[in-house]
Amino acid sequence: MLPTSLTQPLRRLWTLEPFAYSLRVFIALAGAMATCWYLDDMGKLIPLFLGIIASALAETDDTWQGRLQALLVTLVCFGVAALSVELTFAHPLAFAVGLGVSSFAMTMLGAVGQRYATIATATLILAIYTMISLEQRGGVALGELWREPLLLVSGAAWYGAISVVWCALFSRHPLKLSLAQVFRELGVYLSLKSALFEPLRGLDIEQRRLALARQNGRVVAALNQSKEMIFRRLEGQRGGRKLNRYLRLYFIAQDIHERASSSHYPYGELAEAFFHHDILFRAQRLLDQQGRTCKALSRALLLDRPFDHGQSAQALEDLNASLSHLRAQQRDEWRDLLRSLAALADNLATLEDKLASADNPDARADNEDSSLFDRSPRGLGDIADRLRSHLTLSSPVFRHALRLSVTLLAGYGVLHWIHPTQGYWILLTSVFVCRPNFGATRRFLRQRIQGTVLGLIAGWALITLFPAEPIQALIAVAAGVAFFATRARHYTLATAAITLMVLCCFNQVGDGFGLIWPRLFDTLLGAAIAGLAVLVILPDWQGRGLHRQAATTLEASAAYLRAILAQYAQGKRDDLAYRLARRNAHNADATLSTSLGNVLLEPGHFRKDADLGLRFLVQSHTLLGYLSALGAHRGAAGAAGADDAAVMAAGEEVADTLEHLARQLAARATVAVPEAALMSHARALEAAAAEEAGDERRLLQTQLALVSRQLVAVGESAERLSAQASREQGDLK
Repeated sequence: MLPTSLTQPLRRLWTLEPFAYSLRVFIALAGAMATCWYLDDMGKLIPLFLGIIASALAETDDTWQGRLQALLVTLVCFGVAALSVELTFAHPLAFAVGLGVSSFAMTMLGAVGQRYATIATATLILAIYTMISLEQRGGVALGELWREPLLLVSGAAWYGAISVVWCALFSRHPLKLSLAQVFRELGVYLSLKSALFEPLRGLDIEQRRLALARQNGRVVAALNQSKEMIFRRLEGQRGGRKLNRYLRLYFIAQDIHERASSSHYPYGELAEAFFHHDILFRAQRLLDQQGRTCKALSRALLLDRPFDHGQSAQALEDLNASLSHLRAQQRDEWRDLLRSLAALADNLATLEDKLASADNPDARADNEDSSLFDRSPRGLGDIADRLRSHLTLSSPVFRHALRLSVTLLAGYGVLHWIHPTQGYWILLTSVFVCRPNFGATRRFLRQRIQGTVLGLIAGWALITLFPAEPIQALIAVAAGVAFFATRARHYTLATAAITLMVLCCFNQVGDGFGLIWPRLFDTLLGAAIAGLAVLVILPDWQGRGLHRQAATTLEASAAYLRAILAQYAQGKRDDLAYRLARRNAHNADATLSTSLGNVLLEPGHFRKDADLGLRFLVQSHTLLGYLSALGAHRGAAGAAGADDAAVMAAGEEVADTLEHLARQLAARATVAVPEAALMSHARALEAAAAEEAGDERRLLQTQLALVSRQLVAVGESAERLSAQASREQGDLK
């Protein structure tokens, strides 16, 4: 039995997301290297390695049965692509036509779904790998038409077999890591939320709200990833105890997110009113403790340890005691704010219960709706419909597909014009660098060049220091593993690693030093072509589309509000329709945050809307917080039903206003904010809440009043964003 000092680091290493991925790659590369050494045929090394890399790039999360099916499809695609390259390699015109058509078609598959996009991209990469391998071999030899495709597909099949077996042995491990990531991001979100309660005068609340909105995007992304993983494993496997436990943990995470994103209070007013009291500090402390509890749950999931909820009960008790002390003072000017603080305390108490339930998620009621929405295509007809909907210049997928096809054709023309050594590296660089938007392309372009230079320097040094081929073979395997370990988060290091692997592999069959300058030249040329293409070929400037994404955010918020109102009228029911409306609202908020991040990387002329967009994001995320509070506190039927038509009518009018603003913003029209009507609604709701005895009805009225007031600020931000978009449209004309 291994000592604890050794098992603990190994256990923690096992929890790192890229570890299993890298270990599979290591087994595949080491196996291929050992086979080539045993057969004394290092000529097979490069195509085998390239096939392994392409297969690993095509890998997506799935059950072992689903992965086996995907592998068979991948191998067929790889075989057809490699054989097509072999047949047309010596015929430039036919090759160019095939390259353009195939790259466009495979990129368009991204409109169908991420799994299709991944396999299609990997197929395109393998086609270029085939070109590189053929060029290194000097073309297609007579009678060896099948050699290169067979070796490439064999490498891909070898890694695929390892992947399928691994998935069968550790089918739940990726899901566990994903859920741990969810709770880790929730912990960060709660910590950032707690910073809003710091009662300091002159505090930059807007900046903290912006950080919170951006972190919300990370939480939403983690939730979406876990949802997809769970759904794929649930297909045909309902009833598994372990899987059902993970499903319940996912729903607990959703509930925590809804509670955490809730806002019942204007922070500035609270800080000003209770500056000389400790209640906000106590709320901040409790929320921060709950954030640390989420992180502790994440670690418990990773390390397969029992989850100890910890002690937040005392902090909650102290918060309630402080609230009682303030109530005892009976100050009229605090009445409405104390009700907000009471709603806050109730929300934190419920959040505490949700965290406590993670101790034993199996105790969650089995009669709750646990259905998940399936976003995968339903047959060939659905695939065709999705593709047809993107056959327009307004589609980012179509624009990227056309841009990438032209980029590859331009690169192919250039390499035939100047006839560089190993010129097909130009095409490979263009594929990796050319992204759907300028911001991402700029980032990958810079990292690709930096990584290539770093890898070439490291390769030159290591080949010089270790001329023995066995040592270089080990370096090649290690570099290949490092590529997959770092490519998701550290693309510069990943590029350096794959460059080092290429140099060591080519040095096994020839002169690795002779590849240094061609590799650098081809990388610079391919990056330049991709960078120029994204600037001039149907450029997709995110800054010019911010108004549309902002409009989508308002539409999703309106749908979420209508779903909430239906729940208040009919009674709480955490069904699929409600959860889908909630998820769409948060997804739209996260997408807007991501778009703004891309805008900040665009040239200055196209960043005019960035500040306006950031201001809109802060306002819309605050609005979403008020809506989340409404959703979190929905209870029994009759909280606001047909007998309270005025309140429900006010809610419907707010939803109508949101949709109206969305339409105006999407059309770049003048946004007319009905400020007088909204403020009138807000005052009427606040007056009704002041007289209301029931907590739930009062909270509904108070939150709708906050939503109405916030909608004025949202409308003003939308008005400025629409006006700027309209001016830019006029300049283009």
